Amino acid sequence: MDKIEIINVLKEWNFWDNEPKSTFARDLYDREIVNKAKADEILFIKGIRRSGKSTLLLNYIKYLLNNGVSKKQILFVNLEDPRFATELSLKLLDEIKSTYIYYINPSDKPYIFLDEIQNIDNFEKWLLKEYELKSSYLFATGSNSKLLSSEIGSSLSGRYLDVLVYPLAFKEFLSFKHCNVDSIYSLISQKDSIERYFEEYLNFGGFPKVVLVEDEELKRAELKSYFDSILLRDIVSRYNLDNFRVLEQLAIFLLSSISNQISINKIKNHLKISYDMANRYFEYLHNAFIIDTISLFDWSYKKQIVNPKKVYSIDMGLTKRVSFEVGKKKGDYLENIVFLELKRRYSEIFYYKTAQNYEIDFLIKEKQNITHLIQVSYTLTDNKTLTREIRALLKANQELKKDINLNLMIITQDNSKDIIQDNVVVKVVNIFEWLLFEN
Repeated sequence: MDKIEIINVLKEWNFWDNEPKSTFARDLYDREIVNKAKADEILFIKGIRRSGKSTLLLNYIKYLLNNGVSKKQILFVNLEDPRFATELSLKLLDEIKSTYIYYINPSDKPYIFLDEIQNIDNFEKWLLKEYELKSSYLFATGSNSKLLSSEIGSSLSGRYLDVLVYPLAFKEFLSFKHCNVDSIYSLISQKDSIERYFEEYLNFGGFPKVVLVEDEELKRAELKSYFDSILLRDIVSRYNLDNFRVLEQLAIFLLSSISNQISINKIKNHLKISYDMANRYFEYLHNAFIIDTISLFDWSYKKQIVNPKKVYSIDMGLTKRVSFEVGKKKGDYLENIVFLELKRRYSEIFYYKTAQNYEIDFLIKEKQNITHLIQVSYTLTDNKTLTREIRALLKANQELKKDINLNLMIITQDNSKDIIQDNVVVKVVNIFEWLLFEN
């Protein structure tokens, strides 16, 4: 591409001659990006396609402009612009920067934002060059965890920080709906509205654009488009796969199996494919952020990796759009919502089984200590359910408790209360209170 072609593309994505468009704030991510940018390392923003990574870049650009940075110092490059499609290379990155310098002529060190960087082969070499020359502040987004981790981990070790972005949490979802819940009182006073919004959140998830669309058929169409795009662009194209049908069947199978244990052998037998194909395709879906997993907790890492993992969806809307819902329990959906929130709050999450084979949905480990044991149940109105959940928590507490008191919790749609049994406190916590107020 010549300079005229390049600058014509760039001017449509940048704000040299116009104002940035209106966006929603995502406070936790916005603060994290501002804080990590201070380190002057390369900053990667990672997450599933359409989760809002580009908007977070735009929010940071607005922050820079509000703090005195000139518009001319900012270069935003959308590497999925179709006009770049046949030119994607390290040479193109050099041409883009030289074109920007030639026409815009920034008077100070520029901020360069590269959206969907994984589209450029060996992108890390270009970033390393720019980093070592200290000629730019560097920001990039990507939609494939394995690609980014393997390439930046080896070539850019010690030179980057990252931010992992999820679709909207329920608290963010409410802010997109202009529903302000800042206290338990406001939660109670808006109970009916919040329950309706939560039902929508369960059915259509938290992808920002889907949340803002009102028509349900359009929401479903958008979600199916996301699903197809993730499979085709982030997996089939990237790994040169020639069996889309098997990949699609596996994705649907996993999204229909949320909150349950899955092994590669089970996948192999269900789809009647080889173990190697089942393992590879499972990894591809994980790398594209469409699913996530947790391991069975054991102090022995070897025992962790040989046991089945529990699988979860990155977004309930995606799950509900493509999965088989026959016989699906509401408790599984609730557990998936809790999992996603736990991922935002903690880095080490497991499930656990007691010696009596009672299962604990979530075990939280912080540093060297186990801190939380959490069960998820849609309702505890059946005494058998309540007895079962408390029994599992008390048995696990006996096995795992060391020098600190563990937080024992049941998250449910029922009202919050404390239950004391055998001198141990089990907190029953309403899901809305936990999502909106407990951190």
